[in-house]
Order: sequence, then C-alpha cells, then structure tokens
Amino acid sequence: MDALAGLLDGPRARGAFLMRMVMEPPWSVRIEDRAPICLMSMTAGEAWIVRDGDSGDGGGDGDAVHIGPGDIVIVRGPDPYTVAHAPDLAPFARIGPGGVCTTLRGEALSTSMDLGIRTWGNAPNGSATMLVGTYLMEGEISGRLLGALPPVLRLSSREWNRSLMPLLDDEISRDEPGQSVVLDRLLDLLLIAVLRSWFSRPGADAPAWYRAMGDPVVGPALRLVQNSPAHPWTVASLAAKCGVSRAGFARRFTELVGEPPMAYLTGWRLALAADRLRETDATVEAIARQVGYSGAFALSAAFKRVRGISPQEHRTLGGGGTAATGVNAGGR
Repeated sequence: MDALAGLLDGPRARGAFLMRMVMEPPWSVRIEDRAPICLMSMTAGEAWIVRDGDSGDGGGDGDAVHIGPGDIVIVRGPDPYTVAHAPDLAPFARIGPGGVCTTLRGEALSTSMDLGIRTWGNAPNGSATMLVGTYLMEGEISGRLLGALPPVLRLSSREWNRSLMPLLDDEISRDEPGQSVVLDRLLDLLLIAVLRSWFSRPGADAPAWYRAMGDPVVGPALRLVQNSPAHPWTVASLAAKCGVSRAGFARRFTELVGEPPMAYLTGWRLALAADRLRETDATVEAIARQVGYSGAFALSAAFKRVRGISPQEHRTLGGGGTAATGVNAGGR
C-alpha cells in the first residue's frame, strides 16, 4: 500500500454524487453543501471557482481559479465557494447541505433544472458542460494527504491523463443495475489519477512522507508499516528489513518523513483505528488488535494521549453517518 492507496483504502466512495451540469451563460451557483471534496472537470466551455476571500466575490485578495475544456479541479471543503461563468457574477442558485438546490431566497430549483438522469442545469444544450463528483471522506488517513493539498487544486488538460473522462462522461447518465457502484469506483480512480499527476509535477511541493515513498530505504519501511500495522514493529526490525543499521535507519527516516519511525507508526495505527471506529461496528477490543495494540485498554490510552478523547467518544462524535452531497438532480 502506497500513499495514494492508503488515501482510499479506508472510507472510499460509497454513494458519492456524480452529475453532469449543463449551463448557458450567464450562470453562477453558490456551493454550501459542506462536502469535504469535490472534483470538477469541464468538457465544454469554461468556468471559475471562487472561494470566499478570493478576488471576484466581493472581498479578499486571493485568485479565482479558471478552468477550461479538459481541465480538472479538486476543491477542498467544507468552506463554501462559488462556481460561475465569470468570477464576478452573483449566484442565482445555492446548493445547501444534503444537496438541496434552491434560489437564494430558498425556493426549490431541483425539479425545474432537472435535465435527465444525473444531468442538471439551466439549458439542455448549454455551451458549458461540467462533470461533477462530490463525496464525503471523513477518514483520518485521507486527512494526512488532503491536508497537504491547496484549497483548490487545478490541473490543465495537458498536465494529467484524461483517459477516464470519456468513460465517466458515458457512464454518468446511465441508469443500469449496479450503476452507483460503477460511478463510485470511477470517482475513486479519477481522484487517484489527479493526485498522482499533481504530486509528480516538476517542482511539486509534495508532503515529506509522500516523497519518502520513493526512497530505497524509507519507502519500503513505510509500505511495511502501512501494509501490516498489527505487526510488532520496532526501529530495529524495520531497519533489518530494509538492510541498514538501526541508527542509520532512524536518522534517515526522521530526516525524510519529518518524524521518528515509532511516532509515524503510532499515528498510522491511530488513524486506522479512527477510521474503523467511525466506519464499522467492531468493538474497541477488536479494532485495537487489528491495528497493533494488545487490547482495548492499550488503544484507549494511546488514543486519549494523542487525540485527547477516548475511542468511544470519537465514535460517538463521529456519528458514523454519511451526509448526502451534490445536487438533487436526476438519478441519485
């Protein structure tokens, strides 16, 4: 398991919302659904992503992000933002929590702008077409990677492999058995493809632990830890597996990753535990043994020491639910 596999190995897309948005200018939509991640790619026309505080929304000194045909963006939530034909247009619609689409006065728009299965917009033959994938990923493991991303990540059509887009464009308006699973997996693949391209760019400011994956010594150690978190790893055993001295391994790992091997291992185990507490009904005892602790007491002590709350409190606060995202248009 590498860094990107770790991102999606836990709470992968389940019931993610995908749609085709078709618009004729002028248009502007305010997004306030609080979804942590949204992917958007233009297949025709152009659009602007304007976050609160960016230039074009009436305040701040940031830069609105332009996207044209073939470009793709990842917008990190949960802060609101606007998607528009031009950066200075006032929104005519609002997407709120649960994917409810209304005017700014609260009047329902979902039915009036329904253009078919997973297709939504103000004109059936509009000149601007965007594929949108929005889904909730609460996992702590994904947070390690997503925390290293900018609020709006953009890749031009020349900077990433767009081979998945024709398939997604074709599948998004289908309504066949198992279609939701097909779309979920396509969204996962699309996210991986975009992040892989983002981090492989010349001069990319990838996080230290991601860059360390390519190191001939530290990379194998990271994969050992990620693949087998329950194994009783020590600095000495990891060093032996990697064929270097204990002291040399500890020094190299800390320099490249930014924290000592055992601190990284603890963080990884607790991140896995946090995911499983939220996503499963397994007991704390069972989860503890799955991630490398001797039992519930040991996991609880580590969890409270690092996170300030007990595993059970984390489970209760996490809620275990998956909020709906996207726009109530078409087949979902």
